[in-house]
Amino acid sequence: MRILKGLVIITVVASMSSCGNYKADVKSLETGLDSASYALGMDMAIKVKANLEESSTDLFLQGYRNGMDSTNLLMTPKDLNIFLRDFFQKQQIKKRQAAQEKAAKDAESKFADVKKASEEFLAINKTKEGVITTASGLQYKVLKEGKGENPIATSKLKIHYHGTLIDGTVFDSSVDKKQPYDSNANQFIKGFTEGLLLMNKGAKYKLFIPQELAYGATPRPGKIKPFAAIVFEVELLDIIKK
Repeated sequence: MRILKGLVIITVVASMSSCGNYKADVKSLETGLDSASYALGMDMAIKVKANLEESSTDLFLQGYRNGMDSTNLLMTPKDLNIFLRDFFQKQQIKKRQAAQEKAAKDAESKFADVKKASEEFLAINKTKEGVITTASGLQYKVLKEGKGENPIATSKLKIHYHGTLIDGTVFDSSVDKKQPYDSNANQFIKGFTEGLLLMNKGAKYKLFIPQELAYGATPRPGKIKPFAAIVFEVELLDIIKK
């Protein structure tokens, strides 16, 4: 990892001040080696600040000294790389999660009207005749019962679908394209997959999918906005045998 290599180099450079080699700050860079040494130290310091904002300089230098004389080690050399790899992986995960949470919060503010409209639509829709609500919040209506077998999550299916927003705007449709779609049942958004697994071969359902089981806060290309509930008419044409 570049981060780990960078930390090793900056440790060596920084530790010179703790090993009796420290000199007062110079005012100019006289030779190429001077410039390279200064540039390396400055570059590594920027990298450390970017990747370890709350680092302890004292422990940083202590680790170098202990490593050099192989005494008073607080961590075994065998565990060193494993620890650093895991630590920085966790740091990156935390940063990604924080960024995702911020993006979701920003999206919720920006698309609050979409979320409200979707919730109101589903609240009314679930009271309509023939609409069934599952434990997950998926709503569906049977348009045509099937007579064949039920698929499982890994089943490869041939389906027709017609996807719209809650106002009827079409965002995707195999029906309009006049081309059925083949895919495994578990390759769709959660609400769509759940609906498929309720169906028998030959059935046609209308699925009303809340944003939590659709795309949530994730921006999508095209017409589906963050926090939008979406609607599908789905016909299970066939369960394809392998």
